[in-house]
Amino acid sequence: MTIPVFYTISDNYTPYAAVSIQSLIDHVDTNKDYTITLLVQNISDMHKKDLEDLSTKNVHVNIFHIDDEMVAPIHNSEENYLRAQFFTMSIFYRLFIPNLFPQYDKAVYLDADTIICTDIAELYNTEIGDNMFASVPDMSIRFIKPLQVYIKECQGIFPPEKYINNGVILFNMKAFRDKKFVDKFYSLIEKYHLPLEWDAMPNEHMDEIKNPKIVHYNLFFKPWHFADVQYGKYFWDVAKKSPYYEELKAQLASFTDEDRKKARTDLDWMIKKVDEIKDEDVTWAKVKKTTSVKI
Repeated sequence: MTIPVFYTISDNYTPYAAVSIQSLIDHVDTNKDYTITLLVQNISDMHKKDLEDLSTKNVHVNIFHIDDEMVAPIHNSEENYLRAQFFTMSIFYRLFIPNLFPQYDKAVYLDADTIICTDIAELYNTEIGDNMFASVPDMSIRFIKPLQVYIKECQGIFPPEKYINNGVILFNMKAFRDKKFVDKFYSLIEKYHLPLEWDAMPNEHMDEIKNPKIVHYNLFFKPWHFADVQYGKYFWDVAKKSPYYEELKAQLASFTDEDRKKARTDLDWMIKKVDEIKDEDVTWAKVKKTTSVKI
């Protein structure tokens, strides 16, 4: 039996994915077998080789090219945004995984900006019953009131604690296929919450979670841009072993105070965007009032 782990990345995210994969490898059980698959649309030959070369005796790293035709239906809006909302369509690629890999009934999905601090088999072996997936509440938005408004009034989710982060997911792949989820992917409502240490996110309003099992540098504050970001030590401890270490250090050194100011401005832009989204004719919250979203 193999433990399947998936990432979806763009070519420019290769250095960060390489560090994440190395952190996963550092904690595997030598008596278990692991298969890591990276879903990509475009990747350079050099980066493909760099990632595949991370493979070890019991960790197998593979590249899977996403078919353009498969994702064409979700690439139909200007600037690749969903009804002028915040996130690109690439965040939905992970939802095709259960159908693309029918040989697996269960799998782990990870964003590339994560650091794994324990054997990923521990997460894979978590019992989630008949639930379609397990994830962690998104703590990064807990203290940002405008984003709480977005979650409630634009996404139709209340209280905000029910809003989950989709950068660490334990998939019940069989349930996704049985319920034909791809046909109605945006309407997922069945979920099971994991403990917070499985998706510890930088948050200036909270102390670090002790002994995190997965660290996720979501939103704008990445350790390769901000030297003082929470949980940054976990990234750099692994990055030192990566062939991209010098490149990553150079990124941090070249990221100016003006760049950091812009990153914070981008977060402010997200917050201000909420009022515009609330007035959109189509939001998830409005769809739920008129359309059944049950699977």
